Amino acid sequence: MFHTFFADWEFPPIVCSELVLVAIIYTVGFLRIRRTRPRHFPNWRWASFVSGIAALIIAVSSPLDTFSEQLLLAHMAQHFVLMSIAPPLIVLGAPVVPMLRGLPRWLVRPVLGPLIRRRWLRSFFHALVKPKIAWFLMNIAYVGWHIPVAYELALSSENIHNCEHACFFFASVLFWWPILEPWPSRYRNNRWLMIPYLVTADIVNTGVSAFLVFAGRVIYPSYALQPRIFGLSAMDDQAAAGAFMWVLGSIVFLIPAFIITMQLLTPRRFRSSALKARALP
Repeated sequence: MFHTFFADWEFPPIVCSELVLVAIIYTVGFLRIRRTRPRHFPNWRWASFVSGIAALIIAVSSPLDTFSEQLLLAHMAQHFVLMSIAPPLIVLGAPVVPMLRGLPRWLVRPVLGPLIRRRWLRSFFHALVKPKIAWFLMNIAYVGWHIPVAYELALSSENIHNCEHACFFFASVLFWWPILEPWPSRYRNNRWLMIPYLVTADIVNTGVSAFLVFAGRVIYPSYALQPRIFGLSAMDDQAAAGAFMWVLGSIVFLIPAFIITMQLLTPRRFRSSALKARALP
């Protein structure tokens, strides 16, 4: 059974092809922008972005997806990849400029160029990554899709299920944007605010996770009807899923909060020296 679980991969051709294409476009753009801005685009940014795309492929192709309707633990692990692994890795890749530089000029200049220059459109996207809005969108998607009615609806329809996963991913990209502020974003946010931003998100995650662990009943009826694998009862599976979300989710939120705290507590002269050192070619 364990061998079957880990060997059961199904690569959806359309989604995987699109993700590979995105990685290629980014790579082309990265190589172009790196010629003029090597300081802003070290190799680790490329590795981070490509790793994020690889994480998305794993989320939609691996046994996490294949067994998501039988094991709540597998489904929660899939959600974790979609929300807490792929988005920050992709944001760390500073994807905006490399993606634009990687696209054909005949598409960028006459089509995307006029759109990008639209003030209302730029204001709209800037609003989406403001901390209050980004926090709200991510957490409303997280809590909303875990409400039993919404969760069961997603399990009943592949299209709705895909919509759920898209909400998780894009809302999480917005959530991580003000934390990481990738180039050419400027540090407009008060960095001290990022600490409650992350800690309160962890409180929401803790609430949902604890509810699954201590509910005392099966929250999602579909899992009670599925054949049980690995000897896990529906209740044990639910408790394991909640514990997984609780522990790993807290790690993902609290480690960045700790790092930001340490950075802010570092004497300013040391931070200035570090910034000057990074500015050197």
